[in-house]
Amino acid sequence: MTRAFFGLLLAGLLSTAANAETVNVAVAANFTKVAEDLAPLFKAATGHDVVYSFGATGQLYTQITQAAPFEVFLSADDKRPAQAVAEGFGVEGSVFTYAIGALALYSTALDLTHGEALLEAGDFDKIAIADPETAPYGCAAQEVIEALGLTDAIAPKLVTGENITQALQFTQSGNAELGFVAASQVVGKSSVWLVPADLYQPIRQDAVLLKTGEANPAATAFVEFLRSETAVAVIEASGYRVE
Repeated sequence: MTRAFFGLLLAGLLSTAANAETVNVAVAANFTKVAEDLAPLFKAATGHDVVYSFGATGQLYTQITQAAPFEVFLSADDKRPAQAVAEGFGVEGSVFTYAIGALALYSTALDLTHGEALLEAGDFDKIAIADPETAPYGCAAQEVIEALGLTDAIAPKLVTGENITQALQFTQSGNAELGFVAASQVVGKSSVWLVPADLYQPIRQDAVLLKTGEANPAATAFVEFLRSETAVAVIEASGYRVE
């Protein structure tokens, strides 16, 4: 009986290994750490492997339209996944919100207890943001600056990163004294001001199964895994909300 049990177990493992596939996923830069944490959990749950490509949402979408070999797209907004479906790159009915992000102001040098007052005082030389044209968190940062009436005052001090990861790097390296980043990037850090949500549009991060991955079991499994209790727990623990 024991031998039979282990025989079935071995057969199951061999079957899983034989059927294992790999999915290529385009991931918005703000979700880098979480995606990396999810990879081994996805492998353990499904037997499939995942390969990530990280970048600014707008840049990733441009690559998708130019036949990049991505099969799932984790955007930092809810615009591009819907656009992917409308333009024939995404699978109809596969779009869903996998995370709702929050914007934070972060510094390694300044006290951000009163973040809004510090921005208004302008006692800093450089402030980092992600490119508003391609990165939703950069767009949100721009909305905050405009809502506070500081566009003209802050414009000469802006250091623009290609994506939110680079904006964080500028802040950590000292190239900018402070920077607008994703709250998920600075969980547990000191000197963080969580920007009031009424100063920017909600950052709904949607996922979409791309048509290139429709026939790949690893791609469909990854999309389903993102909605699992295991994945949701990791996402929420990383500073996002999940509805």
